[in-house]
Formats: sequence, structure tokens, C-alpha cells
Amino acid sequence: MWKVETHCHTSASPDGLNTPAEIVAAARRQGLDKLIITDHNTIVGALQAHELAPDLVIVGEEVLTREGEILAFFVTEEVPAGLPARVAIARLREQGAVLSIAHPFDRLRQGHWPLAALLDLLPLVDAVEVFNARAMWPGANRLAQRFAQKHALPGTAGSDAHAALEVGRAVTLLPPFANAEEMRAALRRAQWQGRPSGWWVHLLSRYAKLRRR
Repeated sequence: MWKVETHCHTSASPDGLNTPAEIVAAARRQGLDKLIITDHNTIVGALQAHELAPDLVIVGEEVLTREGEILAFFVTEEVPAGLPARVAIARLREQGAVLSIAHPFDRLRQGHWPLAALLDLLPLVDAVEVFNARAMWPGANRLAQRFAQKHALPGTAGSDAHAALEVGRAVTLLPPFANAEEMRAALRRAQWQGRPSGWWVHLLSRYAKLRRR
């Protein structure tokens, strides 16, 4: 099984601390098989990372919709923030992207999902993020796991790394895949492993934002 980081940010995100090159180096140190860069509402950092390490990096994006955040893998065209979820999903699907609902029940951050919206979108997504290492309330991950199991959806796990030292903290274990369709099939056999990050990692994000100002 491959160790796949499915939720990772670079300095292209407003609260990302490290450059694409530094994130790639961290992924190599952690022995990851694939690294999906999912910067907030941009693919600039992911494209830079992919240019540095095309064998390792998959271009992704974390898209903030009106209802919540979506993780998209194998993105070829950036999708802006603020669209209705169905519109954003349609644009990502046109690209063939693989979609996972990001941290659906983490009510302590922007981008968590109302239950009614989640239920409405279930037929349109491929997976649910069942473990996010940055979840400040552990119950958020437990609810996501139960939700995915109840609705027979595959689960992804990611570090949600905003700094290089977080990369690989949580990973999705998948059979090898070469493209979006193969990843979609591999998700049916998804497993995950990981551990929560300390509360202090959120200070890194705050520091990144302050440094930009």
C-alpha cells in the first residue's frame, strides 16, 4: 500500500509556512509515495511542487464553497472560492478530479459542513476526510468516521499540514495508482494511519498570516 498525504499546504496558502520545495523535501524524508498539495483556493504552489517532483506530487486544491470545504485531487484548472458547492463540484468533475469532503464536522474552524448540505452532496463526491490531524476537537474525526461508514463512502486521512514538520502526520493508505480514475478505484480499499497534531501547530498558521502582513 502507498502512503499518500492527501491534505497538505505550502506557502501559497495564506496560512502556509513553507515553500513548495521545503514541503517536497519533508515528504521525501517521511517516505511518502505520493504528496497531494491542496492549498486554499489556488493551485500555484501545487504546480510549483509538481514541477520539482513530478514522480511524487499530485496537484490538488482545497476549495472553500458556500457550504464547506472540498479537497480535490488531480486538478488541472483552479476553482475559485465562494461558489455554491454544486457549482464548484461540477467544475472539478469536468476536470476529472477526485473529491473528498474536508473535515466535515470540525465546527471550530471555517469550512465545516451543515449536515443537510453533506447529505445532499453525497452522490457527487468520492470520499470523506475521516481523520484530520489538525482537528482541535477529537470528536470531529469520530463523527466523520461514523458518517462515512454509515453512508458507505471511502475515507481519506491527512495531516492538513501548514508547515513542513507536520507533513506525513496522517496518511491515506492506498493501492498504487497512476491517474484520477485509478485513485478513485483505489479509494475503495483505503485505510489510514495517523495521530493528532498538538494544539500548538495552529500557532504556526497564525505566525504565517502575521508574517505576510
